[in-house]
Amino acid sequence: MRSARGVVVVSRRGQARRVLALLLVVYALPASLLSSSTNASVTPSAAVALPASQLLSGSGGPGTIAPSVVPADQVPSLAPIAPSPPPVSPFTGLPTDLDAPVLCVKIDNASVARPQSGLELADLVYVEPVEGGLSRLLAVYQSRVPPVVGPVRSSRASDVELLTNFGRPALAFSGAAAEVGALVAHAPILDVSAIARAGGYHRDRRRPMPHNLYGDANRLRQGGAPPRDIGFRFGPPAPGGRPVPGTGIRYSAAVIGVQWVPADARWVISMDGAPLTSASGPRPGAATVVLQRVSVRATAVHDAAGAASPFAATVGSGDAVVLRDGLAFTGNWSRPAPDAITTFTLADGSPLTFASGPVWVVLVPN
Repeated sequence: MRSARGVVVVSRRGQARRVLALLLVVYALPASLLSSSTNASVTPSAAVALPASQLLSGSGGPGTIAPSVVPADQVPSLAPIAPSPPPVSPFTGLPTDLDAPVLCVKIDNASVARPQSGLELADLVYVEPVEGGLSRLLAVYQSRVPPVVGPVRSSRASDVELLTNFGRPALAFSGAAAEVGALVAHAPILDVSAIARAGGYHRDRRRPMPHNLYGDANRLRQGGAPPRDIGFRFGPPAPGGRPVPGTGIRYSAAVIGVQWVPADARWVISMDGAPLTSASGPRPGAATVVLQRVSVRATAVHDAAGAASPFAATVGSGDAVVLRDGLAFTGNWSRPAPDAITTFTLADGSPLTFASGPVWVVLVPN
């Protein structure tokens, strides 16, 4: 019994040793030989050619993988990526959201209509001659939009030609003569007049009619096209500017004054000898004022008093004076077709650059 039991014990111990040895060999095999999910291919001959002693030793034998070392002078250096500059407005040269729509508003400039609301936030303002030798304003909004703008008045044929190269901006106005209304309907302009979008307007009963119509600018600009290049070029001033503290432009029944304010580094505007102020914010001003000399002719449209409506032609060419940085630069403007940009150049043909910021353009009759 003892010897039999001893044989049995020895046999079991022998089996245990063999199982233990087999387990050691299995656990020492590389993962690439045991895993069926690996993408690496192993040939049968390589699998059986590795002695267990080498698999267990950890020495630099066939079963070890040595890491590759790249010399420091061969490691490529990654230069930091500079952030892209923000998009800038073609109207001001300042950063803006180029997906935001453009709203143009015809604003009353009669003495009884002042002070107006929203002019201080306009990117661009045109001063135009109208009936009776008076002036009216066309304010362009895109970068900043006031909650209320006005007083809003009627449109003119000059506006249609002026805005043809803007894409398809929204145009807010109180109404228009039948002939002008037909021009607006066939022009690349979105009509957001008081007739087309009555819900976007209200009357201020504290002011006399018709100088009391105001528009909700954020509501009226919906559907307008984003801004496009109309020809302005922004950059450092060209050499040769002459210092000008201020100047004035005279229509037959209106005077537009421009004064340089060094402390604010901007031009401020006066109308008929009085400072132009705002009912909704600080005094309107501009980084650049353009005096654009244009041809003006009478049209067949007349106002209620029988005065002929003038047409200021902004297609063609003529003289121009650009006021910026307290200096005046004399040059020329050119716009060969209604859908073309307006270029402003010096006598040698180089660009007449504007200072970044709001721009006012005064259309000066020849």
